[in-house]
Amino acid sequence: MPDRLTGLEVFAKVAAAGSLSAAARAMGLSQTMVTKHLAALEARLGTKLFHRTTRRLSMTEAGRIFLESSERVLAEIEAAEAAVAADRLEPRGLLRLNVPLVFGVRQIAPRLAAFAREHPLVSVELGLNDRLVDLAEEGWDLAIRIGNLRDSSLVARRLAPCRMAVCASPSYLAANGTPQTIADLAKHNCLGYTLAQAGADRWVMGGRSAISVPVSGNLRANNGDALLAAAVAGQGIIYQPTFIVADDLRAGSLIPLPLDQPPSELLAVYAIYLPHRHPPAKVRAFIDFLVEQFAPDSPWDRGVA
Repeated sequence: MPDRLTGLEVFAKVAAAGSLSAAARAMGLSQTMVTKHLAALEARLGTKLFHRTTRRLSMTEAGRIFLESSERVLAEIEAAEAAVAADRLEPRGLLRLNVPLVFGVRQIAPRLAAFAREHPLVSVELGLNDRLVDLAEEGWDLAIRIGNLRDSSLVARRLAPCRMAVCASPSYLAANGTPQTIADLAKHNCLGYTLAQAGADRWVMGGRSAISVPVSGNLRANNGDALLAAAVAGQGIIYQPTFIVADDLRAGSLIPLPLDQPPSELLAVYAIYLPHRHPPAKVRAFIDFLVEQFAPDSPWDRGVA
């Protein structure tokens, strides 16, 4: 059955061209197909749109009324298609971006002003939380995720490495001694991050060998900044990404611990989005912006051993 949109386009073209054959040539269709589309449209409406004779074609009163509405509908569709095409070609519109809380506050929010200057037609809605959001169900255009990706149906682009560091304050180490091995951590107050993939009582270390180290302590939290504040105050040892602890490592308020096994090497920062044949320009633009901002290596790691 001929589709309705093509029927409207055929009707409008026949009205403009004044004949079936001229409309067929203009649309690249056969005259038989044009006739079929027009007949299907008239059958659906239950009225004739044209008076046809062997010599001429003239529009009925119903046809003239319907033409006005048809042209308006076709113009609106053309405008909608043009808007979608423009969004694909030029960054514009609302970008809904979801980011883990601490990374968003420390590394994304300070860069949004620069992005706005580069792309003034894009506005950003920044969602900050540490739960695993569903991009499709919740309507997010783009998300930043840190660590190993679980959902293979999403498109991911690696933005930067995410180094980990085991560290404590000088006051804690002066009072409790400095651990030399991962086994020594069992004797220390290790502050746990409850949202870690391995859990709050396991620290995954050993570089790529991924050794699971049991730890315990008198504080657990679901926020890295809270653990940072406790560690700087001397409460215990933390194992956190350098984008959280780098400033304090540079300042000396935290000391990195050279244990016998290195931190995990498998973590990275990713931009993820739903699979599209042609991702919207606003999504591509923001990802490219972050790649430039984070190149050639993680900016938060500069000056940190």
